[in-house]
Amino acid sequence: MKRIIKLTLLSTVLIAFSCTDLEDELEDSLVTEFSNDGISAGGGGGGGALLAPFSRLRAGSATNGGYFPLQSLTSDEMMVGQKGGDWFDGGIWINLHRHTWDSSLNRIDNAWTDAYAGIGECNTALAGSLDANETAQIRALRAYFYWRLLDLYGRVKIITSAGADAPQSERDAVFAFVESELLASLGISAVTASMDLSGSPLNTEISNYRINQYAALAMLSKLYLNAEVYVGTPRYDEAGWAATYIIDNSPYQLCSVGCTTPNLAKRPDVASDPETLEGYAAVFAPLNENNPEIIWSIEYDETSATGMNFTQMTLHGPSQLTWGLDAQPWNGFAVLEEFYNSYEDGDLRKKANFLVGPQTDFTGNPLLDFAADDDDLEINYTPSTNELEPNSLRQGGVRMYKFSFELFGRQDMNNDYPIVRLGDVHLLRAEAISRAAGDWSLALPDVNALRTRAGVAPLGSIDADGFFDERGREMFQESSRRTDMIRFGKFHDSWQFKTNSDSFRSVFPIPQNQIDASGGTLTQNPGY
Repeated sequence: MKRIIKLTLLSTVLIAFSCTDLEDELEDSLVTEFSNDGISAGGGGGGGALLAPFSRLRAGSATNGGYFPLQSLTSDEMMVGQKGGDWFDGGIWINLHRHTWDSSLNRIDNAWTDAYAGIGECNTALAGSLDANETAQIRALRAYFYWRLLDLYGRVKIITSAGADAPQSERDAVFAFVESELLASLGISAVTASMDLSGSPLNTEISNYRINQYAALAMLSKLYLNAEVYVGTPRYDEAGWAATYIIDNSPYQLCSVGCTTPNLAKRPDVASDPETLEGYAAVFAPLNENNPEIIWSIEYDETSATGMNFTQMTLHGPSQLTWGLDAQPWNGFAVLEEFYNSYEDGDLRKKANFLVGPQTDFTGNPLLDFAADDDDLEINYTPSTNELEPNSLRQGGVRMYKFSFELFGRQDMNNDYPIVRLGDVHLLRAEAISRAAGDWSLALPDVNALRTRAGVAPLGSIDADGFFDERGREMFQESSRRTDMIRFGKFHDSWQFKTNSDSFRSVFPIPQNQIDASGGTLTQNPGY
């Protein structure tokens, strides 16, 4: 069951969620209204021919299985430390962190197969009976899957019909295909400063689990912003025009003061737990599907649209008792100290993004780890940790909390995962116009709009490094950091537990499993 919440600006919000046996035991402590506001079959936006293709987005996007760890663990955002016999897993996490992966690493293969499974569903749908809007959506969705492949691997096969094969294309051809498909879905031949989308088969309706004109334009903006990396030719003007069109014409709003949702992690006996989440924190909360900032997102819920398990990935096992979770977490993903320290104290994003400090149970008492690394049994998530392997501290590292938790949560979470949101679009525009003009001061209005929302003082000046840091603070845990680091020339730098890496690692290897199965039609990327 999808537990629906209506999120509005400056209005009262009704909440709805169902009971579990554990909730019944604590019924006297809870002051909550229960109802069934909506049912979802998964995939979002109803069923029909679009359901299967869009549902494929969930695979690997908010779990430790594919796309998310490739974008996050290879960057300076986070790590998975080996804790004795826990989280070694054949060296997967160490190799991703230290940039020592090879073509046999299974997460690299997972991301490839997830993308091509989505492309296969799109090709099957396009072979059926679709109207013009549905066709445009599926072509744009297929382009998004190919954008992931373009960004991760560079040289891939462009397969456009079900059951077919194709030769391996070079990166510039994949770029051209993604661009042409997105332009076709919008009904235009080029992105310009004065483009007319009145003839687009895509509409402008708000439907977070489907693609409208603004979602397609945001994908084009991302594509063009990275064009210099992908094909060696800057396309910053077009990136800026696409983002500006969204900001000037769409109904989306930054979720700021007055944009609230109930805090479903509020423990009845813990006064320090806020009753509501506001602004930035509300964008990523459970039941965030009606947030006014989200343009396109992946639907997740605990029953029919499963696959988001950040609670399991990041929390220490005893933290199960903090929120009455139905399963013990795995104690894996943690934030790197330098990245955490890049936030100013008082930045509301710092509070929303991270779980840090001494931890307490459901009633507010200290949380204990009876298998602690030392004599101090009280769990305290510290910004620092001792090492990546072999005996990384069990409570070392701040934990991910951006996609916040809820009482009595299951292993699969109820937070939707944004692919495109307005805060990101502001940063796309700011970077694009700054790079086009060679003047980073042009980024200040958009950057300062986000800093104001975050409760920190506006900047008076900014350079490329400052913008990179601001983008990191805003976009943490949204699968953009690896791509951003490559674009800013920082991906091969050193950071905590990782030294410089080879330049060829800006793309991943073609998975060896895929080469072996290709009959000679796939060849390996240079350097691997």
